[in-house]
Amino acid sequence: MLVVSIVVMVARAYGLSVVPQFGEVRRVVEAAGPWGPVVFVLLQVLLNVPPFPRTVFTVSAGVLFGAVVGTALAIIATALAAVVAFALVRLTGGGIIGRWAEHPRALWVRRRLDHHGTLAVTSMRLIPMVPFAVMNYLSGLSAVRFWPYLIGTVVGSTPSTIAIVTLGDAVTGHVKPSLLLVSALCGVVGLIGVVVAARRPIPEEPAS
Repeated sequence: MLVVSIVVMVARAYGLSVVPQFGEVRRVVEAAGPWGPVVFVLLQVLLNVPPFPRTVFTVSAGVLFGAVVGTALAIIATALAAVVAFALVRLTGGGIIGRWAEHPRALWVRRRLDHHGTLAVTSMRLIPMVPFAVMNYLSGLSAVRFWPYLIGTVVGSTPSTIAIVTLGDAVTGHVKPSLLLVSALCGVVGLIGVVVAARRPIPEEPAS
């Protein structure tokens, strides 16, 4: 019942028409005690390693657990999903996404990650339009080290996560519109970071 309730909540956040209301699902999750957060994090990791929209879970975290706990759970799940995807790409040598790896945009991102790891990861995580899963895959293909990748992911994902979780919590009656400004501001900061990373010189690749 707990898993079904969380899946229903995620489906509602994704725009699907499901009968149970937000309050009803939240009560079921609260009644599950500590298993509620555990199942939520596991489901998010399971679905965010593939390219399933992270925002769906971020909104659901606010609806199900409130702004504070929801933000903590969303950040933990985001970090775990990013680590799992990164590790899978490294372990498989990138074979699972090989046909997209040579796209010009992918190569541009990978070269920045190779030479400006933490700056590149942080700035691109700040921009909501950059797909979460794609960044995970390209980071795994790049030469960025694990800790700069993880730190950049957490730092870059946190501001927008706070704003979106707060929006989800507002659906249940806790309105804090001032925090929504954080997401827009972080998007601007992220764009600046990308520009800085793009303008920094990159060593020439050795001739083949």
